[in-house]
Amino acid sequence: MSVKPNDILRHANWLQSPGIQAVFSAIEQGGDEARVVGGAVRNTLLGHAVPDVDIATTALPNDVMRRTADAGLKPIGTGLDHGTITVISSGYPYEVTSLREDVETFGRQAKVVFGKDWMKDAERRDFTLNALYVDRHGQLHDPLGGLEDCLARRVRFIGDPDKRIKEDYLRILRFFRIFAAYGKGEMDPAGISACLRQRDGLRHLSAERIGHEMRRLLQAPLAARALRMMNDCGLWEIATGGLARLENYDALRELEVYAPEILDPELGLLVLTGFVREDLERICDRLRLSNAERKRMKKAWAARKFLKKSAGFPSAASLIYDFGRQGAMDGLLAFWSTLRARQKADDHQFAELLANIRVQPIPEFPLKGADLIAFGHSPGPKLGDLLKGLEDQWRISGFSLRKQDLITRAEGLL
Repeated sequence: MSVKPNDILRHANWLQSPGIQAVFSAIEQGGDEARVVGGAVRNTLLGHAVPDVDIATTALPNDVMRRTADAGLKPIGTGLDHGTITVISSGYPYEVTSLREDVETFGRQAKVVFGKDWMKDAERRDFTLNALYVDRHGQLHDPLGGLEDCLARRVRFIGDPDKRIKEDYLRILRFFRIFAAYGKGEMDPAGISACLRQRDGLRHLSAERIGHEMRRLLQAPLAARALRMMNDCGLWEIATGGLARLENYDALRELEVYAPEILDPELGLLVLTGFVREDLERICDRLRLSNAERKRMKKAWAARKFLKKSAGFPSAASLIYDFGRQGAMDGLLAFWSTLRARQKADDHQFAELLANIRVQPIPEFPLKGADLIAFGHSPGPKLGDLLKGLEDQWRISGFSLRKQDLITRAEGLL
């Protein structure tokens, strides 16, 4: 690296902001220290965006609450029992956690004490590239030698991988997700072996925690590689209850040049299920997907099924009318990926249809029941049948029939 890590961190916008400096000033009293730790440091060194900033401190939780409040900031005891305070400064939330040491560990539930030892705090974290700290002046602190791993984009557990995983079995999924987001080269063999040995621990995790981690993994650049290794280790089956259709997913990820939507977890999960309706329902339940996520996946499933059965390429307008713009795009991308996996896709034809779907106005049926009633048709079930028949004629015309054209046809049927 031509630019030194300290120089990169020192000039980071988030570290120079008055908001975070106010937090530092409030906490660092009576000899206490505070340092940013983990993702913000890692992402800054690797040139990634920094969505949030976590701060570790030698100050006790109650002292953090009192000092930040006295400084005019807004502390919220979001995890006070575990030593975590959310401090709002200049409208931005900073998660401040007192240094901790594990005394006893029961899966994810660890009995901790608060301390002053930065090394012990680092040793209880997950991966070496996440055990990096920076003080308010931009000085990097690297108690475990994680900087080298970070710059080389190596994802390694801290200390004994089996022990780290037993502390929280979600770290199995985090190992693959962090690699998918930041990794380079081959995955760490010791980490993979530990995940394989401890894989049954995934069965003890809540569906919500697994679902949250899997969504983030599917959005990462190396998701396809990570998922292939997960599938080979039997981890995907434990997490989701089924096997992954990796050939289709690989083909989907190759379509990113045409559509950034391929990174959306709903589309990725749909393709990984192989479009089997029972598997779709299962994965929605296993990962506790929201109603909105389920609705999007099911609409994409229906659009893909329609495209598969179509004799030729339907128009963009008809796809949008039947499935909505999002459903039409998702269904097309899902269908495209399956054909591409078998080397049967005409990329130019698919790309042209996708481009049309993006800009095509959604057709709006110009006729209403009130229009027919005004011309003498009685309300009732037959009115609905007539409207449906006229709508079918309008669709067959390519949505070109105007309101007056439809009324004229209706008059001929009355």
